[in-house]
Amino acid sequence: MTETTRPTPAEIRAFRVENSKMRERDIAARLNISEAALIAAEVGITATRIDADVNRFLARVAELGEVLALSRNESAVHEKIGVYENIKAGVQAAIVLGENIDLRIFPKRWAHGFAVTKIDGDQEKLSLQFFDKAGNAVHKVHLRPASDVAAYRSIVAELRLNVQSQDFTEDGSGYDNGEVDGDVSRDELRDHWSRMTDTHEFFGLLKKLKIGRQAAIRTVGDDYAWQLDSSAVAEMMHASAREGLPIMCFVANDGIVQIHSGPIVEVKTMGPWINIMDPTFHLHLRQDHIVETWAVRKPTKDGHVTSLEAYGADGEMIIQFFGKRKEGFDERRDWRAIIENLPRAAASVAA
Repeated sequence: MTETTRPTPAEIRAFRVENSKMRERDIAARLNISEAALIAAEVGITATRIDADVNRFLARVAELGEVLALSRNESAVHEKIGVYENIKAGVQAAIVLGENIDLRIFPKRWAHGFAVTKIDGDQEKLSLQFFDKAGNAVHKVHLRPASDVAAYRSIVAELRLNVQSQDFTEDGSGYDNGEVDGDVSRDELRDHWSRMTDTHEFFGLLKKLKIGRQAAIRTVGDDYAWQLDSSAVAEMMHASAREGLPIMCFVANDGIVQIHSGPIVEVKTMGPWINIMDPTFHLHLRQDHIVETWAVRKPTKDGHVTSLEAYGADGEMIIQFFGKRKEGFDERRDWRAIIENLPRAAASVAA
Protein backbone atom coordinates (compact mmCIF):
# COMPACT_ATOMS: atom_id res chain seq x y z
CA MET A 1 0.00 0.00 0.00
CA THR A 2 1.36 3.43 -0.99
CA GLU A 3 0.25 6.85 0.22
CA THR A 4 -1.63 7.46 -3.03
CA THR A 5 -3.37 4.08 -3.16
CA ARG A 6 -6.60 3.49 -1.32
CA PRO A 7 -6.09 0.61 1.12
CA THR A 8 -7.99 -2.63 0.56
CA PRO A 9 -10.22 -3.98 3.34
CA ALA A 10 -7.47 -6.48 4.22
CA GLU A 11 -4.88 -3.70 4.45
CA ILE A 12 -7.24 -1.66 6.64
CA ARG A 13 -7.64 -4.60 9.01
CA ALA A 14 -3.91 -5.18 9.11
CA PHE A 15 -3.24 -1.55 9.94
CA ARG A 16 -5.79 -1.72 12.77
CA VAL A 17 -4.03 -4.74 14.25
CA GLU A 18 -0.65 -3.01 14.05
CA ASN A 19 -2.07 0.13 15.68
CA SER A 20 -4.49 -1.39 18.15
CA LYS A 21 -4.11 1.45 20.66
CA MET A 22 -4.95 4.16 18.12
CA ARG A 23 -8.45 5.68 18.14
CA GLU A 24 -10.64 4.57 15.25
CA ARG A 25 -11.16 8.07 13.91
CA ASP A 26 -7.38 8.59 13.97
CA ILE A 27 -6.86 5.35 12.07
CA ALA A 28 -9.38 6.45 9.44
CA ALA A 29 -7.66 9.84 9.14
CA ARG A 30 -4.23 8.21 8.84
CA LEU A 31 -5.47 5.95 6.05
CA ASN A 32 -7.39 8.80 4.40
CA ILE A 33 -10.67 6.88 4.51
CA SER A 34 -13.98 7.51 6.25
CA GLU A 35 -14.99 5.96 9.55
CA ALA A 36 -17.67 3.99 7.69
CA ALA A 37 -15.03 2.49 5.38
CA LEU A 38 -13.06 1.44 8.45
CA ILE A 39 -16.08 -0.45 9.79
CA ALA A 40 -17.04 -1.84 6.38
CA ALA A 41 -13.64 -3.57 6.21
CA GLU A 42 -14.83 -5.68 9.18
CA VAL A 43 -18.08 -6.84 7.56
CA GLY A 44 -18.46 -10.58 8.05
CA ILE A 45 -16.00 -10.46 10.95
CA THR A 46 -17.11 -7.93 13.58
CA ALA A 47 -19.64 -5.94 11.56
CA THR A 48 -22.90 -6.58 9.69
CA ARG A 49 -24.38 -4.21 7.14
CA ILE A 50 -27.93 -3.18 8.10
CA ASP A 51 -30.60 -1.01 6.53
CA ALA A 52 -30.08 2.67 7.41
CA ASP A 53 -33.78 3.48 7.03
CA VAL A 54 -34.52 5.74 10.01
CA ASN A 55 -38.13 4.76 10.43
CA ARG A 56 -37.38 1.02 10.42
CA PHE A 57 -34.76 1.70 13.09
CA LEU A 58 -37.12 3.84 15.16
CA ALA A 59 -39.86 1.21 14.98
CA ARG A 60 -37.71 -1.22 16.98
CA VAL A 61 -35.09 0.75 18.95
CA ALA A 62 -37.22 1.21 22.09
CA GLU A 63 -37.09 -2.58 22.57
CA LEU A 64 -33.42 -2.27 23.52
CA GLY A 65 -34.28 -0.55 26.80
CA GLU A 66 -31.51 1.53 28.36
CA VAL A 67 -28.74 2.40 25.90
CA LEU A 68 -26.17 5.09 25.23
CA ALA A 69 -27.15 7.36 22.32
CA LEU A 70 -24.21 9.14 20.68
CA SER A 71 -24.22 11.93 18.11
CA ARG A 72 -21.20 13.95 17.11
CA ASN A 73 -19.61 16.34 14.69
CA GLU A 74 -15.91 16.91 14.10
CA SER A 75 -15.46 18.87 17.32
CA ALA A 76 -18.09 17.71 19.82
CA VAL A 77 -19.37 14.34 21.05
CA HIS A 78 -22.78 14.26 22.78
CA GLU A 79 -23.76 11.10 24.71
CA LYS A 80 -27.02 10.43 26.55
CA ILE A 81 -27.93 7.35 28.58
CA GLY A 82 -31.61 6.46 28.61
CA VAL A 83 -34.36 4.88 26.56
CA TYR A 84 -35.86 5.88 23.22
CA GLU A 85 -39.43 6.98 23.91
CA ASN A 86 -42.11 9.31 22.54
CA ILE A 87 -40.96 8.57 19.01
CA LYS A 88 -42.54 10.32 16.02
CA ALA A 89 -41.39 8.93 12.69
CA GLY A 90 -41.48 10.88 9.44
CA VAL A 91 -40.04 11.04 5.94
CA GLN A 92 -38.57 14.55 6.14
CA ALA A 93 -37.97 14.62 9.90
CA ALA A 94 -38.38 12.34 12.88
CA ILE A 95 -38.36 13.12 16.60
CA VAL A 96 -37.47 11.29 19.80
CA LEU A 97 -38.71 13.14 22.89
CA GLY A 98 -37.62 10.94 25.75
CA GLU A 99 -36.80 12.12 29.24
CA ASN A 100 -33.09 11.63 28.52
CA ILE A 101 -32.79 10.90 24.80
CA ASP A 102 -33.99 13.92 22.82
CA LEU A 103 -33.34 13.89 19.07
CA ARG A 104 -34.31 15.73 15.88
CA ILE A 105 -33.56 13.42 12.96
CA PHE A 106 -33.23 14.14 9.21
CA PRO A 107 -33.74 10.71 7.59
CA LYS A 108 -32.49 11.54 4.09
CA ARG A 109 -28.95 11.98 5.44
CA TRP A 110 -28.80 8.43 6.85
CA ALA A 111 -27.20 6.29 4.13
CA HIS A 112 -25.29 3.36 5.69
CA GLY A 113 -25.83 1.23 8.77
CA PHE A 114 -23.77 -1.37 10.62
CA ALA A 115 -24.25 -3.62 13.61
CA VAL A 116 -20.85 -3.78 15.31
CA THR A 117 -19.46 -6.24 17.85
CA LYS A 118 -16.29 -5.47 19.80
CA ILE A 119 -14.58 -7.76 22.28
CA ASP A 120 -13.15 -5.96 25.30
CA GLY A 121 -11.54 -8.52 27.58
CA ASP A 122 -14.31 -10.98 28.34
CA GLN A 123 -17.04 -8.48 27.44
CA GLU A 124 -18.93 -8.26 24.17
CA LYS A 125 -19.80 -4.66 23.26
CA LEU A 126 -22.67 -4.28 20.81
CA SER A 127 -23.77 -1.21 18.86
CA LEU A 128 -25.81 0.04 15.92
CA GLN A 129 -23.97 2.69 13.91
CA PHE A 130 -25.28 4.93 11.13
CA PHE A 131 -23.39 7.06 8.62
CA ASP A 132 -24.09 9.52 5.83
CA LYS A 133 -23.12 8.79 2.23
CA ALA A 134 -19.72 10.42 2.74
CA GLY A 135 -19.03 7.91 5.51
CA ASN A 136 -19.32 10.39 8.38
CA ALA A 137 -20.90 9.15 11.60
CA VAL A 138 -24.46 10.40 12.10
CA HIS A 139 -25.71 8.45 15.13
CA LYS A 140 -24.68 5.46 17.23
CA VAL A 141 -26.53 3.34 19.77
CA HIS A 142 -24.31 1.47 22.24
CA LEU A 143 -25.83 -1.25 24.39
CA ARG A 144 -25.34 -1.11 28.14
CA PRO A 145 -25.48 -3.80 30.84
CA ALA A 146 -29.24 -3.35 31.23
CA SER A 147 -29.96 -3.45 27.47
CA ASP A 148 -31.99 -6.27 25.90
CA VAL A 149 -29.46 -8.28 23.87
CA ALA A 150 -32.14 -10.62 22.46
CA ALA A 151 -33.98 -7.58 21.08
CA TYR A 152 -30.72 -6.32 19.58
CA ARG A 153 -30.11 -9.60 17.76
CA SER A 154 -33.70 -9.61 16.50
CA ILE A 155 -33.33 -6.05 15.17
CA VAL A 156 -30.05 -6.89 13.43
CA ALA A 157 -31.63 -9.97 11.83
CA GLU A 158 -34.56 -7.91 10.56
CA LEU A 159 -32.44 -5.02 9.22
CA ARG A 160 -29.62 -7.17 7.80
CA LEU A 161 -28.92 -6.42 4.14
CA ASN A 162 -28.55 -9.16 1.58
CA VAL A 163 -25.33 -7.65 0.22
CA GLN A 164 -22.57 -7.80 2.84
CA SER A 165 -19.68 -6.05 1.11
CA GLN A 166 -16.44 -4.99 2.77
CA ASP A 167 -15.88 -2.32 0.15
CA PHE A 168 -16.96 1.25 0.76
CA THR A 169 -16.93 4.24 -1.56
CA GLU A 170 -17.43 7.68 -0.06
CA ASP A 171 -19.83 10.02 -1.86
CA GLY A 172 -19.25 13.64 -0.92
CA SER A 173 -21.64 15.11 -3.49
CA GLY A 174 -24.64 17.14 -2.43
CA TYR A 175 -23.18 18.32 0.87
CA ASP A 176 -22.71 21.95 -0.08
CA ASN A 177 -25.12 23.75 2.22
CA GLY A 178 -25.82 26.30 -0.49
CA GLU A 179 -25.37 29.24 1.86
CA VAL A 180 -24.46 32.05 -0.52
CA ASP A 181 -24.86 35.24 1.41
CA GLY A 182 -27.32 37.50 -0.37
CA ASP A 183 -27.24 41.26 -0.58
CA VAL A 184 -28.89 41.88 2.78
CA SER A 185 -28.55 45.19 4.57
CA ARG A 186 -28.18 45.36 8.34
CA ASP A 187 -31.47 47.28 8.51
CA GLU A 188 -33.34 44.57 6.60
CA LEU A 189 -31.79 41.83 8.73
CA ARG A 190 -32.62 43.69 11.95
CA ASP A 191 -36.19 44.29 10.81
CA HIS A 192 -36.80 40.57 10.24
CA TRP A 193 -34.89 39.63 13.39
CA SER A 194 -36.91 42.00 15.58
CA ARG A 195 -40.20 40.51 14.37
CA MET A 196 -39.42 36.93 15.44
CA THR A 197 -41.87 35.49 17.98
CA ASP A 198 -40.24 32.06 18.32
CA THR A 199 -36.62 30.91 18.14
CA HIS A 200 -37.61 28.25 15.60
CA GLU A 201 -38.34 31.03 13.09
CA PHE A 202 -34.62 31.79 12.85
CA PHE A 203 -33.84 29.13 10.25
CA GLY A 204 -36.66 30.44 8.02
CA LEU A 205 -35.30 33.97 8.40
CA LEU A 206 -31.85 32.88 7.22
CA LYS A 207 -33.32 31.00 4.28
CA LYS A 208 -35.55 33.88 3.23
CA LEU A 209 -32.74 36.42 3.36
CA LYS A 210 -30.19 33.99 1.86
CA ILE A 211 -27.66 34.63 4.57
CA GLY A 212 -25.57 32.16 6.55
CA ARG A 213 -25.98 31.85 10.31
CA GLN A 214 -22.54 33.14 11.19
CA ALA A 215 -22.81 36.02 8.72
CA ALA A 216 -26.14 37.00 10.26
CA ILE A 217 -24.87 37.14 13.82
CA ARG A 218 -21.79 39.06 12.73
CA THR A 219 -24.00 41.62 10.97
CA VAL A 220 -27.08 42.13 13.12
CA GLY A 221 -25.54 44.39 15.79
CA ASP A 222 -24.39 43.85 19.35
CA ASP A 223 -27.79 44.40 20.94
CA TYR A 224 -28.74 41.05 19.36
CA ALA A 225 -25.34 39.29 19.09
CA TRP A 226 -21.95 39.99 20.61
CA GLN A 227 -18.69 38.10 20.30
CA LEU A 228 -17.22 36.49 23.40
CA ASP A 229 -13.74 35.52 24.50
CA SER A 230 -12.52 32.02 23.66
CA SER A 231 -12.87 31.05 27.33
CA ALA A 232 -16.62 31.73 27.36
CA VAL A 233 -17.90 28.18 26.82
CA ALA A 234 -15.78 26.74 29.62
CA GLU A 235 -16.69 29.61 31.95
CA MET A 236 -20.39 29.12 31.23
CA MET A 237 -20.14 25.38 31.97
CA HIS A 238 -18.37 25.93 35.28
CA ALA A 239 -20.79 28.70 36.31
CA SER A 240 -23.84 26.60 35.42
CA ALA A 241 -22.45 23.64 37.37
CA ARG A 242 -21.71 25.80 40.42
CA GLU A 243 -25.20 27.27 40.44
CA GLY A 244 -27.04 24.03 39.61
CA LEU A 245 -28.54 25.81 36.62
CA PRO A 246 -30.42 23.59 34.14
CA ILE A 247 -29.20 24.17 30.60
CA MET A 248 -29.90 22.88 27.11
CA CYS A 249 -26.95 21.64 25.05
CA PHE A 250 -27.31 20.99 21.30
CA VAL A 251 -24.79 19.10 19.14
CA ALA A 252 -25.64 18.52 15.49
CA ASN A 253 -24.40 17.05 12.24
CA ASP A 254 -26.16 16.86 8.87
CA GLY A 255 -28.36 13.97 9.97
CA ILE A 256 -29.30 14.68 13.57
CA VAL A 257 -29.51 17.12 16.47
CA GLN A 258 -29.01 15.62 19.94
CA ILE A 259 -30.11 17.63 22.98
CA HIS A 260 -29.44 17.56 26.71
CA SER A 261 -31.84 19.35 29.03
CA GLY A 262 -31.03 19.65 32.70
CA PRO A 263 -28.28 20.58 35.14
CA ILE A 264 -24.64 19.65 34.71
CA VAL A 265 -22.33 18.70 37.58
CA GLU A 266 -18.90 17.30 36.71
CA VAL A 267 -16.97 19.55 34.31
CA LYS A 268 -13.36 18.59 33.64
CA THR A 269 -10.66 19.69 31.22
CA MET A 270 -8.28 17.14 29.69
CA GLY A 271 -5.85 18.53 27.16
CA PRO A 272 -7.80 20.34 24.43
CA TRP A 273 -11.05 18.70 25.55
CA ILE A 274 -13.56 20.06 28.03
CA ASN A 275 -15.81 17.29 29.29
CA ILE A 276 -19.06 16.84 31.16
CA MET A 277 -19.12 13.44 32.86
CA ASP A 278 -22.50 13.16 34.60
CA PRO A 279 -24.46 9.94 35.22
CA THR A 280 -26.67 10.19 32.10
CA PHE A 281 -24.92 12.93 30.09
CA HIS A 282 -21.41 12.96 28.66
CA LEU A 283 -20.06 15.79 26.51
CA HIS A 284 -16.60 15.99 24.94
CA LEU A 285 -15.78 19.32 23.26
CA ARG A 286 -12.56 20.29 21.48
CA GLN A 287 -11.97 23.83 22.74
CA ASP A 288 -9.07 24.31 20.34
CA HIS A 289 -11.48 23.89 17.40
CA ILE A 290 -13.55 26.89 18.50
CA VAL A 291 -12.69 29.95 16.39
CA GLU A 292 -15.56 32.26 17.36
CA THR A 293 -17.99 32.28 20.29
CA TRP A 294 -21.14 34.41 20.31
CA ALA A 295 -23.94 35.33 22.67
CA VAL A 296 -27.13 35.65 20.62
CA ARG A 297 -30.48 37.16 21.56
CA LYS A 298 -33.64 36.22 19.69
CA PRO A 299 -37.04 37.83 20.35
CA THR A 300 -39.96 35.55 21.28
CA LYS A 301 -43.50 36.12 22.49
CA ASP A 302 -42.16 35.44 26.00
CA GLY A 303 -39.33 37.99 25.76
CA HIS A 304 -35.89 37.52 24.31
CA VAL A 305 -34.05 34.20 24.61
CA THR A 306 -30.26 34.05 24.84
CA SER A 307 -28.01 31.36 23.38
CA LEU A 308 -24.28 30.70 23.50
CA GLU A 309 -22.92 29.51 20.15
CA ALA A 310 -19.44 28.25 19.22
CA TYR A 311 -18.20 28.14 15.61
CA GLY A 312 -15.34 26.30 13.93
CA ALA A 313 -12.88 27.35 11.23
CA ASP A 314 -15.33 26.25 8.51
CA GLY A 315 -17.98 28.68 9.78
CA GLU A 316 -20.24 25.87 10.97
CA MET A 317 -21.70 25.87 14.46
CA ILE A 318 -20.02 23.28 16.69
CA ILE A 319 -22.29 23.53 19.72
CA GLN A 320 -25.13 25.65 21.09
CA PHE A 321 -26.43 26.25 24.62
CA PHE A 322 -29.59 27.76 26.12
CA GLY A 323 -30.90 28.08 29.63
CA LYS A 324 -33.63 25.49 30.11
CA ARG A 325 -37.06 27.08 30.19
CA LYS A 326 -40.70 26.15 29.72
CA GLU A 327 -42.69 27.46 26.77
CA GLY A 328 -44.75 30.46 27.84
CA PHE A 329 -42.30 31.52 30.57
CA ASP A 330 -39.60 34.17 30.62
CA GLU A 331 -35.98 33.20 30.23
CA ARG A 332 -34.30 32.42 33.54
CA ARG A 333 -32.59 35.46 34.99
CA ASP A 334 -29.68 33.41 36.32
CA TRP A 335 -28.92 32.05 32.83
CA ARG A 336 -29.16 35.53 31.36
CA ALA A 337 -26.84 36.87 34.04
CA ILE A 338 -24.23 34.19 33.32
CA ILE A 339 -24.21 34.94 29.59
CA GLU A 340 -24.19 38.72 30.00
CA ASN A 341 -21.22 38.53 32.36
CA LEU A 342 -19.04 36.28 30.21
CA PRO A 343 -15.83 37.96 28.97
CA ARG A 344 -16.22 39.61 25.58
CA ALA A 345 -13.79 39.18 22.72
CA ALA A 346 -11.02 41.77 22.65
CA ALA A 347 -12.26 43.26 19.36
CA SER A 348 -15.76 43.55 20.82
CA VAL A 349 -14.44 45.29 23.95
CA ALA A 350 -12.36 47.68 21.82
CA ALA A 351 -15.39 48.52 19.69
